[in-house]
Amino acid sequence: MRIYRTSDYQEMSRAAARILAAQIQLKPDCVLGLATGSTPIGTYEELVRMYQNGQLDFSEVRSANLDEYRGLLRDNDQSYYYFMQQNLFRHVNIRPENTNIPDGSQPDADAECARYEDVLAHLGGVDLQILGLGHNGHIGFNEPADHFPKATHCVDLTRSTIEANRRFFEREEDVPRQAYTMGIGTIMKAQKILLLVSGAAKADILAAALRGPVTPQVPASILQFHPDVTVIADEAALSAFSG
Repeated sequence: MRIYRTSDYQEMSRAAARILAAQIQLKPDCVLGLATGSTPIGTYEELVRMYQNGQLDFSEVRSANLDEYRGLLRDNDQSYYYFMQQNLFRHVNIRPENTNIPDGSQPDADAECARYEDVLAHLGGVDLQILGLGHNGHIGFNEPADHFPKATHCVDLTRSTIEANRRFFEREEDVPRQAYTMGIGTIMKAQKILLLVSGAAKADILAAALRGPVTPQVPASILQFHPDVTVIADEAALSAFSG
């Protein structure tokens, strides 16, 4: 595991974008595992800037997103499909047919999760997976639990995750209670993982994930067992970390 300390969110975003750009340049048809939420927005902005400057070509890139809220249609402005269109896809030359996101509108959870696992298998796996870190240690929407889920599954979101997502919705009751997410086993199959963390609010959970015991109560702690993880975190996020 490699840990890079940056001064702030902007430097973290630039460093992450450089790693993603190198992956695209080395393997133009790579499979990128993409994340949503506030953490990767700056990274996507940097990638868009690189594309607009003629430094990157997304025409052969394939992507697979980590997760999607269950019950939201794709045109809902809080769906992760909408998020990806607004923050990356519509601004670069990635082909729509090469982008993959769980379909939150599908009511049959078992069927949708099985379909998405088949999509990932058809892609040949993820070359580089981007992850953020939840306040309770979740990655994707894999919440603290008594086991590590292996495959894509439907998860009941914890109260802390619902509260963290409340700011994106008009009313608390509008926040989805479930999501489709890659499982821990699916995430761990990625060739390389890039974990992005920013802010003092994540300091304690980041320290627990990187140096605490590996436990499903801190889902991100499983990354200690992955052979190729790069952590990019700012000073605030690493303030509780030593080592």
